[in-house]
Parts: sequence; C-alpha cells; structure tokens
Amino acid sequence: MHMAVGGQQGHRPGALKQQNKPHKPGRHRSKGELERDTKGRVSVKVLTKKLKKDLSKLDRRHKLNQIRAQKKDAVLEEKRSLGSKDGPPHLVVVVPLHVGISTDGAVKLIRSEENALVHENEYAKETFGLAFPRFKQRFWFVTANTGRLHDLLDLVKVADTLLFLLDPHEGWDTYGDYCLSCMFAQGLPTHVLAVQGIGALPVKKRMDAKKTLSRVIEKRFPDTKLLNLDTEQEAVLLLRHIAEQKQRHIAFRDRRSYLLAQEASFTPSDESGLLGTLKVSGYVRGQTLNVNSLIHLVGQGDFQMSQIDAPPDPIPLNPRVTKVLRRKTGDVEMKDELAEGAAEMEQDIKVLMTADPTKQESLQTEVVPDPMEGEQTWPTEEELKEVEASLNKTVKVVKRVPKGTSDYQATWILDENDEEDVESSSEEDEHMDHMEELTSEGDDVDSEKELDECETMTVAESVRDKQYDDKINEEEEKDMLEKYRQQRMEEMFPDEMDTPMDTPARIRFQKYRGLKSFRTSPWDPKENLPRDYARIFQFQNFSRTRKHIFKEIEQEDTEGAMVGWYVSIHICNVPVSVLENFKNGTPLVLFSLLPHEQKMTVMHFIVRRHPGNKEPVKSKEEMIVHCGCRRYRTCPLYSQHTSADKHKCERFLQSDTAVVATVYAPITFPPSSVLMFKERSNGMHDLIATGSVLKIDPDRIIVKRIVLSGHPFKILKKTAVVRYMFFNRDDVLWFKPVELRTKWGRRGHIREPLGTHGHMKCTFDGHLKSQDTVLMNLYKRVFPKWTYDPYVPDPILWVKNENVIEMNEVI
Repeated sequence: MHMAVGGQQGHRPGALKQQNKPHKPGRHRSKGELERDTKGRVSVKVLTKKLKKDLSKLDRRHKLNQIRAQKKDAVLEEKRSLGSKDGPPHLVVVVPLHVGISTDGAVKLIRSEENALVHENEYAKETFGLAFPRFKQRFWFVTANTGRLHDLLDLVKVADTLLFLLDPHEGWDTYGDYCLSCMFAQGLPTHVLAVQGIGALPVKKRMDAKKTLSRVIEKRFPDTKLLNLDTEQEAVLLLRHIAEQKQRHIAFRDRRSYLLAQEASFTPSDESGLLGTLKVSGYVRGQTLNVNSLIHLVGQGDFQMSQIDAPPDPIPLNPRVTKVLRRKTGDVEMKDELAEGAAEMEQDIKVLMTADPTKQESLQTEVVPDPMEGEQTWPTEEELKEVEASLNKTVKVVKRVPKGTSDYQATWILDENDEEDVESSSEEDEHMDHMEELTSEGDDVDSEKELDECETMTVAESVRDKQYDDKINEEEEKDMLEKYRQQRMEEMFPDEMDTPMDTPARIRFQKYRGLKSFRTSPWDPKENLPRDYARIFQFQNFSRTRKHIFKEIEQEDTEGAMVGWYVSIHICNVPVSVLENFKNGTPLVLFSLLPHEQKMTVMHFIVRRHPGNKEPVKSKEEMIVHCGCRRYRTCPLYSQHTSADKHKCERFLQSDTAVVATVYAPITFPPSSVLMFKERSNGMHDLIATGSVLKIDPDRIIVKRIVLSGHPFKILKKTAVVRYMFFNRDDVLWFKPVELRTKWGRRGHIREPLGTHGHMKCTFDGHLKSQDTVLMNLYKRVFPKWTYDPYVPDPILWVKNENVIEMNEVI
C-alpha cells in the first residue's frame, strides 16, 4: 500500500476478489425429511464395510484391559509350557564369543546344582539334559563349536535361548563379532549374556572391567543385562533368568515343525548299505508334525517319512525316578532299574502315524519338459468344431463382378485395392526376408565385449618382509584389481559400451531393443522365455496360495505329533553319511516343509551389502545362499528394487542401496531370512550380503541396459552430425527408430546417414553444447543361470581379510 501526498489511499478490490457463498436459510432438509426420502435405503459402501459399534469411554477402557490381559496370559502360557511336563525342554545353546573362553567351567557350574537331575547323551559329550523337579522345569544344553560356522547357524535355527559367554577383558574378538553378524542376520532368538572371570580380578578392577564390557555390549545388545557366572548361586540365578524371560519369536520357524536330533540309528535298505531308513528321535517344536509332509535335513536334502513313533520321554519330571538316580549308594539297584526302564522303553513304543501314499507329498522338484510341446499336432474335436463355427460366421463382401458369375468364381476375383495390398505385402515380405538373413548370421553372438583395458600399474616389491609376499597369490590379486577397476568404470560411466568396429552393431546387439520410455513402454513377460522356464513351477496367484497355507496352519486342524511330544521319525532313502556325521558331533536339525516347498521356481531376495565387506561382487558370480532352513550354491542376478513393471539389471552388487537377487531355487515362503556368502580360494566363507525373501515371481522382468555413445562432430541450430556411435551406413539405418538423448538432457532422433563410415545427421529439441555426448539406450531381458547346487562344503575357520583395496586407490 502506497502513501499518497494528500493522505492514505484506500484499497481497491481487483477482479480476483474472493466471493463468499451467500447463506441460504430455509433450504436445507431436516434429518427426518432425509430419512423419509431414502425410505430405509443404505449406501452400498456402508453395506460392504464392517459396521463398527461406537463404544463409550468406559467400554473402550474395558476392551483395552481385556486385550492387555489376553496378551499377558499368552506370554505366561508360553513361559509355562516351554520346559514344563507337557512342553519340550528348554533348548539352550552355549556360544563362546572369544577364542580364550573355555566352556567347561560354565557347563560344570550349571551341572553342579544339587536338586537337578542330569541326563547324559551317549552320542555327544557336549549335550546333556537337566531336570528340576522342584521348579518343574527341564533344560537341554548344547555347546556350540563356533569354529564350524554351519553347525553354529544350524543350532541357532532351533535354539530357544542362546547363552553367550564373554571375555572379562575384551568381550568378543573379531571372529566372535563375525559370528554375531551372521546370527543377527539369520534371526536371533532369546539370548542371555554371561561373563566368567570377573570374580578372579582384584576388587578395584572389577568395576572398570564391568564398565568396559558394558560399553562393548551396548553396540550389539543395548537393553540386555550382563550376568556373572562364577559361583553355583549365580548359575542358579542364570537358569531362573533363562526360564522366566520372554521368548522372541522367529516367524520362519513358528509356521513349521522342527526338532533337534538327540538319538539316531540307521537301517540299510539295500545290499550296498549306502541308503536306508534313518530313525531320528527328538522333541517336536513349532507346529504339529504330519507324517505325510516332507522333512528337510539341514545340509542334506529333502526326504519322505514313513512312520512316527512315540517312545517314552527320556527327561521325565518324576520325583521317584530322581531319587533313584541321585542315590549315592545302591549302584547295582540303580543299574537294574535303568536296565528295566530301557527294556520297558523298547516295549512301550507306540506307533502314532503311518504314511499314506495317496496323501503323501511328492519329492518331484522339477517339471519334466515335453520336447513336442508347442509342435503342430492333429487337431482335436473341439478345435475342429471351433473352426467350423468360425467358417459359418462368414463376412459378406460386396464386389463388382460380371453378370452370370457364380459365388465360387466371385471369391477369386480381386478388386484394385486388393491387388495393391498384395503387391505391398510382397514387398514387405522380401524386406523381412532380407532382414532375417542379416540377423541369422549372428544368432550365436551374445557375449558382451568387456571394457577397454586400463593402464597397468607397476608396484615395487616389498622389502620389509619376504614371508608376507609368499602368502600373497599374484593371480588372485590381479583378478581382484581388475574387478575394482571394472566397478570403478561402471560407477563413472554406467552401462556405457563401445561399439565394435569389426562386427556390425545390428548383429552384435541384435537381441536388444529400444524403448520410448523405460517406465511406461510395454514388455510381454511371456516373450522369448529360456528353456529353463519349462522346468520350474509357477503359481497362478502366489499371495493367495501363501495366505491359504498360513491360514490352515493357524487353524491347527492338522493331524500328527503335537508340540512337546518326544517322537521317533523314520526317514526313507537317507545316505549313511548322515549318521556318520551325527556320530562325529555334527548337529542334526530337521524342518518340515510346507506344501510346494520342494519345487523349483524363480526366487527373488531383497539384500543389502554387509558393511564389513568392501570386495566388489559381479552379477552371476557364484555365492553360497542360506535361505531359511536351506543352504545351496548359486549365481544370483542383481537388479534394482523398484515398484515398476521392469527392473534394471545391476552389473555389480551395490553397496549403498538394497538390490534384488534373483536365482533358481526351491520355493521358500516369506518371511524368511537370507544370508549370502562368498567362498575364498582357501575355503573361508565371507559374509557378503544379508536380507530376506521378497517374493516368488517368474514374470518379474529384469532388463539389461547398454548405452552407445557418440560425439557431436558438427553442431548447427537444432541439428548435429554425430560420429563414433556406428561405423557403417547399415547400422545407422537399422537403429534409426531408436530415440537419442544427451548427458545434458537433450532428446532427439536420427534423420539420415551421411556417407559410409557411420556418420549421421540427428535432430534434437534444442541446441547442443560442444562438450555434450550423444547416447542411445538399448535394452534386453536377462534371466538367471541354472546353477543350483545343494552341496555346500564346510568352511574353515574364518580370518579377517586384510588385503582390501580402497576404491579411491584404484586408478
């Protein structure tokens, strides 16, 4: 507002002045009038929605109290059932996180309780049972061998509680931190932290040691209490803490039956003795175990069950049996009663279920493709009827014909327009035949030309220590440096590729196509599928099938061995090596499979690089995948994680974002954890990426992009002469329909070729800069390799790799 000379000027409303809606009294209808007009009719949206009754404040408070009480009762019921008489024993896995920790002292303190009944295991000295009749609790302790990574991860899959033993000075070492990373990624159950040796320190140094440990464990376990384990009283407090703490649920195992084998025996079924029936005994956990479902032996494969028996419980909570076993005198009497009890156990074995061949799940993993499928065969009766019906529906065409011409003769008389159409179609056929001859010359040419080699670096020999050089593998170092350079070039010039000069581009890139828009252009997911797609299974609606299977599990209508029962499972056609490994101390873990989980399909994992690994990983490089209860070797294909219908392929596993890894693998219903390891040349397994199962979808389109670049030679107003993108005239004509773009955001297209050396005149939507670069995007759908191998060798003890090259050091 401006001040005038004679005074203040008033505001003048403009043309866009706000016009308020005038009030209209007496024109609104009352509530009763509206009800009389509707006559009880209700809107469709109101009928389809679930009517929510409006509750008062007091009723809402009562409802929340009821929900809170139900959740509290469920937690208490779970605590009371686990380790009780009707539930399975509390499975505790002792995990030392430092190389200087000895588990013998901790196990000795736990076993020294006077009121506890100790049950030894004849198959493994590291496992024992502990029954407390006074507290009505029983435990099963297993000491994990952290030097064997597979055994550790298998025990974590089935453990109820993990007892981590820490060093009083350091907490855990580098290998212990590596094991924690693997366990966190797989899914960490309920855990307890205990430390031994603080009581042996001087009194003045105990508080400093506790503060140091608190700072160490705060990074991994921010809300976990650290317990001491130096006396028998502290051991009793530790057991009470294990029994009373809330259990953490792992969604993968809560929907499946699983057990840890405590006893095993083998009965050969053939003369060679290599295959036979494996009898495994253990406590059922998770869900009800059905004999008609398939069982997965972790690290061994899928098998069928023939029978489930119910032997007597080996860890009873009977006080009478406890007194007999704890009596120090009368050893002969005790042995007699034990022998009688063993004889009774053999006689009291009851058969719970026997497999029904009509209801039993099949072991078929792949579809046997029919080589004649899709070939021309004799038409069926239905197809003949369809042809007859289509012939009856003839379309009448009015033509000018001479007088006296019959209907049959009229069909052979062509109009002038028809003749022109025939001539044009013949010219198009000749053109297509010529193009097919050009493309048929290079059908087998599909390998991509690698990036130009960089200059080699000369590194002087190390004079400090000759032994250090002897440990280095020069070939491995050269390969790793080449990978770092390729990854660096990919980050600087993503997807760019040089056009070959000795091979025509229309043949080299014949399987690629141009897209008007990567986001909106259509792409048929059933087009040009590989032969491997004939071997896999595909769901008509995966989400609906998964929802239906999980709903059946929640209803608990399956018949079989209930949770907490001690059963013996007869597994058919198992190699004898499984029993030999079990006798050597390898834990035997069993998981029941949901329907269809033995079948092969296209699996998609969403993974993220582990921060402790900086090594470049190329797409389709062999990895070791731990998915749920399975582990196998495969070569994943990486792509971007987006919500579009097409997903760009990634040449390297990115370190700053989540990517999708695609493999051929057996079906595993999500949610399920995924760990990806890479095997070194010396046999160690490095943790590369962690994540979870995304979905099962063979129709997910993964598109590989290449970028051809050219240099603007002569620049006019909106046209430019571009060279070095192609090197002959035919390639320019072949790729003429594909749209061009520049690094500075201009878009254009090819107008015409100039000369015979690949120069072309291009038109753009604006004036080009002299430093700009002309690009052409080409796309091709890619598929993963069928490299699924269920055999994974056991890794050797992991040691941190110090030979890591930083990206800024790569030239």
